Amino acid sequence: MAITFPDGFVWGTATAAHQVEGGNWNNDWWMWEHDPSSPCIDVSGDACDHFWRYPEDIALLADLGFTSYRFSLEWSRIEPEPGEFSVNALDHYRRMLASCHEHGLLPVLTYHHFTTPRWAVAGGGWLNRQTGEHLARFAERATQHLGDLVGMACTINEPNVVSILGHLLGTFPPGHVDGGEFTTANENLLRAHRLTYDAVKAGPGDFPVGMTLSMADFQAVDGGESNMERARHSMEDVFLEGARGDDYLGAQMYTRIRFGPDSPTPLANEEGLRTTLMGYEFWPQALEATVRRAADVFGGPLYVTENGIGCTDDAERIEYVTAALEGLDRCLQDGLDVRGYFCWSCLDNFEWAEGYAPLFGLIAVDRETQVRTPKPSAHWLGQVARTNTLP
Repeated sequence: MAITFPDGFVWGTATAAHQVEGGNWNNDWWMWEHDPSSPCIDVSGDACDHFWRYPEDIALLADLGFTSYRFSLEWSRIEPEPGEFSVNALDHYRRMLASCHEHGLLPVLTYHHFTTPRWAVAGGGWLNRQTGEHLARFAERATQHLGDLVGMACTINEPNVVSILGHLLGTFPPGHVDGGEFTTANENLLRAHRLTYDAVKAGPGDFPVGMTLSMADFQAVDGGESNMERARHSMEDVFLEGARGDDYLGAQMYTRIRFGPDSPTPLANEEGLRTTLMGYEFWPQALEATVRRAADVFGGPLYVTENGIGCTDDAERIEYVTAALEGLDRCLQDGLDVRGYFCWSCLDNFEWAEGYAPLFGLIAVDRETQVRTPKPSAHWLGQVARTNTLP
């Protein structure tokens, strides 16, 4: 039996500037991926050349049937030095927004997606409260130039990932392992979201603004409830609570995390379960669990702004997204206010420290020629979007 989604439900896919544009040398990620001591297995290089090929990519998404495209600004291109703004760079992103409108796609603009300019990192990065003011100043200037064309806005993509992987686990820049730093970064990122939210709302345009949050299906095993609750509070709840009152929350989910009684760190993958190219469990049930959690704690309108799977067998992507959307339908049937679904990602791209090996894209990209080839999953999900129905 087919599942029909609500009228006006938004169907999109997403990218982040550094993962697809190419040549973003002026930020902390370019520094990190070129640091021999980092865990990065690739450098981003020319990435997917999306900086120049965006007209082709946006037109392809529209042809496939999608109704929205989520992409990010590269802060270090627009403000290469503190207080020095590039109108050329702003005009580039204005053309991207206009291209979305030309092709009937709702443009969803992310102001900060993991990358921070070198100059801001030199000043302390997310351990410095002043970085929040810098981000808000950037957002104010960008919104002045772009706001009339923005359809929706995300202030910061997954601030909890920036703090967890950058300051607690050491796999994202600056590569630190320090619980105190993690707490400080959380506080500064949440403050930056609030300042940026206000700056964007004060600018031209009239569109919903929120943050996106990385979420997981947190589970306790054999008495691990207290460990799970402590971890979930610092990793998710402080942001869910801090986002209350925003126009919406973007929930992003891929898998589950289990906790036992003996250690505050998560348990290893359960033996016998499939894993993805990222090494975590194949767990599409995460979407339903996290949407319900976000609805309970945040309490406002929700979008699934990222969900998907890195795989070499594209049939697995269709299997995963089908199961995830079935869970989303159960949430909708129970009256939860979920307004859209964005599959990660548009293109096979640079997956941060994991490099180019994890293939999340609905569209394959030839690493030598940059030729785009939509996968069967792209045509399948595009048809879901076009008909607003899951077969």
